[in-house]
Amino acid sequence: MNENDPKNFAWYVKEYKGAIIGAVIALLFVATGLSKLVIALLVIVAGMFLGYYVQNNKESVKEILRNFIDKF
Repeated sequence: MNENDPKNFAWYVKEYKGAIIGAVIALLFVATGLSKLVIALLVIVAGMFLGYYVQNNKESVKEILRNFIDKF
């Protein structure tokens, strides 16, 4: 059988190995409860970036918030 034949199982594994590895890692996250930890870390990192942005762009953030509040 030809190695590049789509009917060959090895071809599917070779072609979609990234998706297979991603699925296995996702299953491990869900099965071990690490997904909660990863989500919490992502929220913390997003908060850090937001705080850094606000700190460095105080005037533009104030203007954006004023315009947003005035719309209400």
